Amino acid sequence: MTLGQVAEFFQWMFIIYFLALNLGYIGLNLLSIVSVSGYMRKRAPSFLSSFYPGFEPPITVIVPAYNEMATISDSIRSFLQLQYSQFEIVVVNDGSSDDTLAMLTREFSLVPFPEAYRVRVGAKPVRGIYLSTTHSKLRVVDKENGGKADSLNAGINASRYPLFCAVDADSILQPDSLQRVVQPFIEDPRTIASGGTIRVANGCRVDHGFLLSVGLPGNLLALFQIVEYIRAFLFGRLGWSPLNALLIISGAFGLFNKERVIEAGGFHSDTIGEDMELIVRLHRINRLKRREYKITFVPDPICWTEAPEDFRTLINQRIRWQRGLSESLFSNIRLLFHPRGGAVGWLAFPFFMLFEWMGPLIETSGYIFTIVALPLGIIEPPIAAIFFMVSVGFGVMLSTTALLLEEMSFHLYSKPRHFATLMLVAVIENFGYRQFNALCRVWGITMFLSGKRGGWGAMRRTGGWTNQKGK
Repeated sequence: MTLGQVAEFFQWMFIIYFLALNLGYIGLNLLSIVSVSGYMRKRAPSFLSSFYPGFEPPITVIVPAYNEMATISDSIRSFLQLQYSQFEIVVVNDGSSDDTLAMLTREFSLVPFPEAYRVRVGAKPVRGIYLSTTHSKLRVVDKENGGKADSLNAGINASRYPLFCAVDADSILQPDSLQRVVQPFIEDPRTIASGGTIRVANGCRVDHGFLLSVGLPGNLLALFQIVEYIRAFLFGRLGWSPLNALLIISGAFGLFNKERVIEAGGFHSDTIGEDMELIVRLHRINRLKRREYKITFVPDPICWTEAPEDFRTLINQRIRWQRGLSESLFSNIRLLFHPRGGAVGWLAFPFFMLFEWMGPLIETSGYIFTIVALPLGIIEPPIAAIFFMVSVGFGVMLSTTALLLEEMSFHLYSKPRHFATLMLVAVIENFGYRQFNALCRVWGITMFLSGKRGGWGAMRRTGGWTNQKGK
């Protein structure tokens, strides 16, 4: 074979890969459209008021916090105004080096609380437990630094209720979020975990924990992430959920059966992506033990969280996410094509391995190969054009379709100019931002393969959404 023939072969391989990838996403999109249509019919406006209010299982809201003084006060206030019959809030201060604990003490009148602390899953030593004298539902666990997973385990140890909801300290919950995310547990006793939708808070208006209005940020990076989150949650997770093959529930907002998590060993502190790793591990354990269980995504319980607005923070976040994906898949590799793996072992796991884990490597290689080979005359321009049309064109289609589904279902961005702006962003993100994201993920894979470790990862909080007006 000549060099040109070899190059043409690889170019067609890249094209076939992208076609397979996008056909897979189109299949998920179709499942999502069917799923959300049925969900919207089922969740009528009178749904919550008629669903036996006061009989929901009690919930512990666990909030791990490390250097979160910029946003934590408003977040805690949003949790305190949740409309739910019985819940408690356990904030876990993970040895913060800023004034997180001092701010909590001042804002919520904390006093030392001599409470028995039962260790059921491993966590770093606790230095003290505090109770709010103004809000009886709120307690704060102060512990030595051990990372987010370790903090969640400490929260589990301090929790009093059978279900716990893990929520990030820079997040805002809507008043009915707990009522909605708990419904799978009420409807089906086999449910062991459920997760809601994460939305970007940048550009919204929040006052003392209350979301006053939904807006768009002026920062382009944050706008790109709004489209990403809509695409990931409304299509990705909503597509896998009906198959009971959901591989991730966001660490920013997930509800769990405490005893099943404790039985599985709690959150693993030796992984970066503790949220996904726990879900994959729960699938593996329950599948291999032939247990009936459900892990569900619920699209309308919403958690608003701050997205990075600077490149350094975004890069660190995406590297961390890809490393977490790598650890989650490879530490539970037994699930892949296991005879008892079901849809999760035979569909979701190979899909994530082939497209989510290998995808950044193949996508980046395809772009580099095409850019280098085209001016050298190694490949023909029509073949290069087909490659870019498949890789970029399908990306635009998937993003814009996700926004249309959002508009037809939840319609959170109600102003016409909001929708027009997001549609424009859905197009232009495929010309630079998506490729930048792929490079970050390749870096994350490289760090995973080299065995490098990391912790929480620095997240630069602005807290600007707590007092800015929606645009």
